[in-house]
Amino acid sequence: MSQMSNHTITTTTGETCCAFESPILDRVLPPILVLEFIFGLLGNAVALWMFLFHMDTWKPNSVYLTHLAVADSIVLFCLPFRADYYRRGKDWLHGDFPCRILLFLLASNRAAGIFFLTAVAVDRYLKIVHPLHRLNRMGLGYALWVSLALWALILVATGYLLSRSHFYRRGGRTQCESFNICVGGYGSSPLATWHNTLYVAQFSLPTAIVGFCTCSIAWQLRRKTIDAHGKIRRAVQFVLAVALIFVICFFPSTASRVAVWVLKSRYNECRHFKEANLAFYTSVCFTYFNSVLNPLVYYFSSPAFSGVFRKLLHKVLGRKEEEEEHVATVATGNM
Repeated sequence: MSQMSNHTITTTTGETCCAFESPILDRVLPPILVLEFIFGLLGNAVALWMFLFHMDTWKPNSVYLTHLAVADSIVLFCLPFRADYYRRGKDWLHGDFPCRILLFLLASNRAAGIFFLTAVAVDRYLKIVHPLHRLNRMGLGYALWVSLALWALILVATGYLLSRSHFYRRGGRTQCESFNICVGGYGSSPLATWHNTLYVAQFSLPTAIVGFCTCSIAWQLRRKTIDAHGKIRRAVQFVLAVALIFVICFFPSTASRVAVWVLKSRYNECRHFKEANLAFYTSVCFTYFNSVLNPLVYYFSSPAFSGVFRKLLHKVLGRKEEEEEHVATVATGNM
């Protein structure tokens, strides 16, 4: 690749792509990514431990959330590499294939977060709004097949990231990016169009589904004069938590990507995309934040999970209280 100007680089195939210096990102993103890694890994490790060893009653939503926790736990190990990449001024040192795997895992995690949260919202919608529907009689085997189908869809949708290099060399540094603002060939190629369309569509359609489920369950709560066990109210709280994650984690990067599309329809010079590029890569950090927030969704997902968590917490606190009482007793006896 050869450099054309401060904002563009030309690849060996004649593609002209925008490249911007972003010192703010290089300073701010590494500590944020490291914090997301630490808190996300802690929360998902506790969640998996509870799912696998302390859940007495399994339901379809438990299956979906376990798959989500596994996806989050795997992708979290990508964040230290991403932090190091930004710390070095967007310079990737680990080779071509690790770059492809990293970008593939990041994209797969975003899709998994959206798809499995949507699956749980739909499961809750069916149980509350259509309690007699035959799908509610399906067991864990059905939930497992749904999960496998979602993983297959994720692999089909994002596997193309493994098929080509995502290197862009500039000023002695190697950039590892799947999203690039190109004003030449790659910017209008079928692969680029698919990449951008998928990014927006995999947010828009599930968001519409989650919104429909939220409104339907809320309407059901309003119609019911008696909710003896608080089942409908808990379902509303859960789907609202899912909707909140969609807004906080997935909406900003989707909106900034749409903004790039709008700008590309009007401009063909890189200088017009600098702010949009900064907004997109900043908002992508919110996408990784879903791995931190998802354990909170697990807590509100069912009384079984929250009950197990409270039991373990009380057990730990109970032991501490017993130790403190024992120490106080010994101290009193020695006086």
